[in-house]
Amino acid sequence: MLHVLLLISATIALSIMLIPLSSRFRAPILLVFLAIGMALGEDGPGGIEFEDFALTYSAGSICLALILLSGGLDTRWTDVKAAALPAGLLAGPGVMLTAAFVGLAYSLLLDASLAEGLLFGAVVSSTDAAATFMSLRHGGIRLPQRPRQTLLVESGVNDPVAIFLTISLVEIVDSGSGLSLNALAGTLPLLASQLGLGLLTGLAGGWLASSLLGWLRLPAGLASPFLLATGLATFSGTGLIGGSGFLAVYLFGLVVANHGAKPPQRAIHFHEGLSWIAQICLFVLLGLLVTPSELGGVALGGLILAGALILVARPLAVFACLLPARMPWREQAYIGWMGMRGSVPIFLAIFPVVSPGPITPVFFNLVFVIVVISLLVHGLTAGVSAHMLGLDDRQDRDGPDAG
Repeated sequence: MLHVLLLISATIALSIMLIPLSSRFRAPILLVFLAIGMALGEDGPGGIEFEDFALTYSAGSICLALILLSGGLDTRWTDVKAAALPAGLLAGPGVMLTAAFVGLAYSLLLDASLAEGLLFGAVVSSTDAAATFMSLRHGGIRLPQRPRQTLLVESGVNDPVAIFLTISLVEIVDSGSGLSLNALAGTLPLLASQLGLGLLTGLAGGWLASSLLGWLRLPAGLASPFLLATGLATFSGTGLIGGSGFLAVYLFGLVVANHGAKPPQRAIHFHEGLSWIAQICLFVLLGLLVTPSELGGVALGGLILAGALILVARPLAVFACLLPARMPWREQAYIGWMGMRGSVPIFLAIFPVVSPGPITPVFFNLVFVIVVISLLVHGLTAGVSAHMLGLDDRQDRDGPDAG
């Protein structure tokens, strides 16, 4: 036990110490966490043999719940209202269009069935809230309010749609029945239960926790663990009755942060720190699960699919979905470019691998390559692309009249 505790605590401490260094050199910090995990793995100096996809999926679910809880607690209702239309369009139809475009590319490139291609597209269809937030913050970018809010709210609420699509398509692929109207119609009850129950339990749980927080008058030090316990209870309870626990826990945090007695600032800081630890644990675990020597065989395919996602699927989906929002083309172009992938696609790629269907770990490795490319490309160009499109507010402050 002491050996395991030493390894875990030392890994987390090292990861935290590297965060300021990453910010200084504008390097994608999540890639650093992945690299630490890969270094600890069987191909690295750590030499740890770890191939437990099921354990990673279970632990990853808890980490993702903690990240979404913190994201909800850190979101202001005014931001949600301002970005409701564009973010909602991107989180729903946008995710589906992205999955369709990437799925078609996957099917053509690997000569796979359309159902398997759409499954791959669904896995990589959602953007990552934590990765997007960290890129914008560490890049020192001051975006106009609307595109910034749209990116952050979209990435916070699009995960349930991607999770629903993944679960539905895994069932279709595993059954071997292929795509049909009957098969797609059979997923509608799942969609209704996932989104409907997640919405109801998240709002109700957040309202109840917020009300109790104001009524009980807890000592400041107990507010944080109270919100942690009630948030995880909402997440797990919703999953047990067939709803989307991820949607529920995000809405739980959103309601607590914006209804009734506001949580004390130290509670927000507590959950922010917990979210960082969850990000570290999740990415190190995912890096540990990957065998780097096996990535060479999928590197070219991953590069082509990443290009299809970044250069074609995401921009087309954004421009198609944001037509009703009447957003300036420069803002649409930036949102279309900054479709940053992170932990969720790698996490979702585990599910079809552990299911009894035909999907192999090659599927997981392809998703891993795409996420690494996205973190590199988007993390390194977040500031440059904003500057090129004239969206970085610092240009106005640093101009001839500044100071």
